[in-house]
Amino acid sequence: MIIFTKMAFGLPVGLCLAVAIIVHVGEVLSVPTPSWGDSYHVMGTLQLPYAEIVEPFEAYYDAKNNKSKVSYYGGMVDTYQRADMDKNGVSFKVAPMTNYKVTNVQTCFRVNGTANATVTIQGVLPDMKGFKLVGKETINNEKCNKWILKSGDNTKMNVYMMWVSQNNATPVRYEMHGYDSLLGSHYDRYYIDYRNFQSTDIVNTTFDVPKNLTCSGFPGPGLKESQILMNPMQEYINMFDQHINEMFEGFKLKHKPKYNSDKEHTQRKHTFRQNVRFIHSKNRAGLTFRLAVNHLADRSDEEIKLMRGLKITPGNHGGLPFDKSKYSLQAIPEHLDWTLYGAVTPVKDQGVCGSCWSFGTTGTIEGAFFLKHGYQVRLSQQQLIDCSWGEGNNGCDGGEDFRSYHFIQKNGGLTTEDQYGQYLAQDGYCQKNNIKPVVNIQDYVNITSGDKQALMLAIANKGPISVGIDASHKSLSFYANGVYYEPACGNTVDDLDHAVLAVGYGVMNGEAYWLIKNSWSTYWGNDGYVLMSQRNNNCGVATSATYVILL
Repeated sequence: MIIFTKMAFGLPVGLCLAVAIIVHVGEVLSVPTPSWGDSYHVMGTLQLPYAEIVEPFEAYYDAKNNKSKVSYYGGMVDTYQRADMDKNGVSFKVAPMTNYKVTNVQTCFRVNGTANATVTIQGVLPDMKGFKLVGKETINNEKCNKWILKSGDNTKMNVYMMWVSQNNATPVRYEMHGYDSLLGSHYDRYYIDYRNFQSTDIVNTTFDVPKNLTCSGFPGPGLKESQILMNPMQEYINMFDQHINEMFEGFKLKHKPKYNSDKEHTQRKHTFRQNVRFIHSKNRAGLTFRLAVNHLADRSDEEIKLMRGLKITPGNHGGLPFDKSKYSLQAIPEHLDWTLYGAVTPVKDQGVCGSCWSFGTTGTIEGAFFLKHGYQVRLSQQQLIDCSWGEGNNGCDGGEDFRSYHFIQKNGGLTTEDQYGQYLAQDGYCQKNNIKPVVNIQDYVNITSGDKQALMLAIANKGPISVGIDASHKSLSFYANGVYYEPACGNTVDDLDHAVLAVGYGVMNGEAYWLIKNSWSTYWGNDGYVLMSQRNNNCGVATSATYVILL
């Protein structure tokens, strides 16, 4: 049986006077409600399972002098909250900046507080007021007292749990679970593991921005997003979510999604929240690329997966081998972009349809047609989706480029979008009466060695190339700019799940890349394109590439 009451007695320095009495069978234990003191230093790891985030941090907190500092990813990004400066406080952020002129240059950004958005100091430990002691648990191999706080309304119930070491009353873990009765499920969860807590005075210079930096205004997003970028931890410790409300309203205004019910609207907003958290956390990690909110930000991982429709069948399915000995690497340009020459048609949006294979197929044929005839045609993906089932393609449920080539060869060619009809983003009736082929192929060529020199030679001499990639990682879904390198990406045939078009190559800030045209609309990436790193055949760009030889 557990009984709660309160009493006062002599307590250690830094602990408040509220005391919970927890009674177990045969045991009476008095435990003071934890308090962390006016100044402390602590390290930890923020983990958000729904957003696939594991982010280390280090925090310095000085309530006596109205200053705080939180560093992320081992000091990759430092945020400063200076409530002691100016009338409404000042936030600073020091982070590496990469643009077209500089690479990873430490840069200081400054945002002044306002009457409506004052800057306050940021702790990384919760105020324990209202928490109730409920028992004991072992967390991270530490024997702990477990405290719980519940809050919410008729729709949402949030449960906050804090584990505190029985040995020295230091923080071990803070966890939040959010339950939405409208959805009938949990909508949020995050937890913070702490280590090396010290309740101690902080050296005053800790809160000073490096003197060699000049701090300027924060570029880009609106006020609410700027607030969370300058101080990410307030979302988790202070339950700050104004930025999500503002960003989601802006998202709906820009992309005009259609939600069928209040329940779907609520679920989409929760999904949007997790994706925004992922985007911001990745951008703090100092990567060679940046992420941004795009039209996919309210979609679940399962929905985005539907857009990856490449189904690789092992084995030799015909086609010619690529013989790179016929070409000279020294005879090709160091940088190449076929979009500048007219060989690449505009980016489309495949929608929630696993038809990427049709875009890779039509893209390389369009490029070959341009190189042969000197003008551009826009070929029909929908014809392949509707009519190539006999070769083993499955419409919006996936397909392969070699099957498309076989279909085109057997059926007299491929027609244009104008003649066949618009792209539908769904399976449709095969419009045989509308098929008036404008292009046919004699054969196709496989570049399957994983050799980046072979792919570079093929792009330079044959035009845009259909390639398969591993697109299964969330980081690609929200790519915005820079050279994309994902260490978790696979590069074997079994890893490939999405077909795209390689339309060039080059080097940016010392990183060699492939210029890739995607089919996720111009809202995605850099107007629909991504620079994919050539390092270690990242994501398998050079693993299974093909191009065609026209009749």
